[in-house]
Amino acid sequence: MASAGAVRHRAPDFFIVGHPKSGTSALFQMLRSNPRLHMPRKEPSFFVPEIWPAGWRKYANGIDDYLAYFDDAAPEQLIGEATTAYLWSKHAATRIAEVQPDARIIAILREPASFLRSLHLQFVRSNVENESDLRKAIALDQARGEGARLPPNSTRPQALVYSEHVRYVEQLRRYHAAFGRERVLVLIYEDFRADNARTIGEVLEFLDVESSAPVELIEANHSSGVRSARVYDLVRSVYLGRSPATRPLKAAIKTITPRRVRHEAVAAVNRMQRSSPPPVDAELMRELRHRFKAEVESLSEYLDRDLVGFWGYDRID
Repeated sequence: MASAGAVRHRAPDFFIVGHPKSGTSALFQMLRSNPRLHMPRKEPSFFVPEIWPAGWRKYANGIDDYLAYFDDAAPEQLIGEATTAYLWSKHAATRIAEVQPDARIIAILREPASFLRSLHLQFVRSNVENESDLRKAIALDQARGEGARLPPNSTRPQALVYSEHVRYVEQLRRYHAAFGRERVLVLIYEDFRADNARTIGEVLEFLDVESSAPVELIEANHSSGVRSARVYDLVRSVYLGRSPATRPLKAAIKTITPRRVRHEAVAAVNRMQRSSPPPVDAELMRELRHRFKAEVESLSEYLDRDLVGFWGYDRID
């Protein structure tokens, strides 16, 4: 990671650091429509190299490649970046501070049980997770934390220890230590869902940006379909041709089928083999709320807000 003195471009002025499935995409889209803000892309992921795929060459020239994304910003614009893994990462806060010590940080937290359910659905859909049953997936936390029982084709196996995502106070402390509490805005997902305009106003005030432009409501985190891991692995093996059995088939397909048509076919198969999300397992949700009640109590004290009552943790039996 390069030091601040080596930076030749402008670095982002503020960062949306996560969590995923907590309204970050909607917040990003709403903010980027403001002419005072320059937010060219979501999920650059520069400050979380621990999740980069092996051999990834996206940032071959290091930080210069990353900062080049923001070169089109006008002098009067604030530059913003949004990567949902930054809050989960144990090192992203200090890495960001090395490059932009005056950055402003925006974090979004969601009620833990619904957060993990939504996160798991997203992981299954995006080929991070191959265990479609949430209860079974969470039961694998210890083994996966030790590097075992990981999906062979996972695009992000490091993120599959679900309990590591619900260390809210620890995650916030890292950013408070790096930037100070006054430069970190903590939003609650359920507040954002209930009142988009009020939350956007709070964010713009935090960024010292005046705006009278109307806020267009963006629905965040609609239910995701669940991808069949078996069908995905079959499609992927044929398309990539990595096994002896599928290499001849891939070669034949490439010979007779244009590249554009092949890509469209794979996309169509991916769409067809998704199913509707499973119904909510009320008993599992209750168990998860019991499990994470202490974290919610600690967060309530840390933020000086009664999230125990707000999230209904005072009513679980």
